[in-house]
Amino acid sequence: MCCLASILPLGALAADPAEPSTTTEAPAAQAPRPPLLERSQEDAQALERLVPKAEQQTLEAGADSFLALWKPANDSDPQGAVIIVPGAGETADWPNAVGPLRQKFPDIGWHSLSISLPDLLADSPQARVEAKPAAEPEQDTGESAPAKDAPADANANVAQATAADADTAQSTDAKPASEQTDLADAERIFARLDAAVAFAQQHNTRSIVLIGHGSGAYWAARYLSEKQPPQVQKLVMVAAQTPARVEHDLESLTPTLRVPTADIYFATRSGDRNAATQRLQASKRQKDSQYRQLSLIAMPGNKAAEQEQLFRRVRGWMSPQG
Repeated sequence: MCCLASILPLGALAADPAEPSTTTEAPAAQAPRPPLLERSQEDAQALERLVPKAEQQTLEAGADSFLALWKPANDSDPQGAVIIVPGAGETADWPNAVGPLRQKFPDIGWHSLSISLPDLLADSPQARVEAKPAAEPEQDTGESAPAKDAPADANANVAQATAADADTAQSTDAKPASEQTDLADAERIFARLDAAVAFAQQHNTRSIVLIGHGSGAYWAARYLSEKQPPQVQKLVMVAAQTPARVEHDLESLTPTLRVPTADIYFATRSGDRNAATQRLQASKRQKDSQYRQLSLIAMPGNKAAEQEQLFRRVRGWMSPQG
């Protein structure tokens, strides 16, 4: 008993210290994650490791900076500059159309400037809006009586009208949002095209020609249609495509072009051929149209010959005899 009595105070002291610790370690603050790069920015970084530094140019477009590839003309008296606009998912040195054209034009007396486009906001994932649950009907407390002569389905009619008004309001709200996204995409792309035109002008170019490939042809055409820059004299569209979510398609843009335009498409591809036919019909609605179509033959087994065919068609149309 004496031993137990002598041990108990020690246990009590251990369990209940005189001065309990009140300090706790604060959790380490996590460093903020850097913002994720756009896919186009990642592609540009990869391209910087492959293309000679002498060809790389960083251009400024508002708050954005972007990569462009510049090759001066191999001529003491260059004819002008071609600005090449790649399509969605393509880089400034894309092996189909973009890269071959930018490499070949300097040998015939033209500067070449190939730019990169930003990712479209219209293609970015949108946040989902959760539908609000319908409000539960209030319980009848007996304090108010139903109005006389009210039809049995009056409440149902009111509910249907309210639902219809809600649907109309949602569609009205969604339309301006899509238009704002489209305008924001156009503004960013137009700023890059403005920067490319300004850069080309710094090299005493007598003529500037825009060459767009895929959806890049759409943005080049829309740029010329809406801004009508006097520095650009011609437009070449190669295998043109309208992006999925835009307010204006190529068919509606074609009659608004005020510069000589070459629409080059692959006649062996039925989808391209049908779309080209619609653009041709739309161009005929414009008086004194300078729109012209040129067809190509796809050569899946011989890409080098296909690219040479494209280059010759573009060169022939741009020449004074074209």
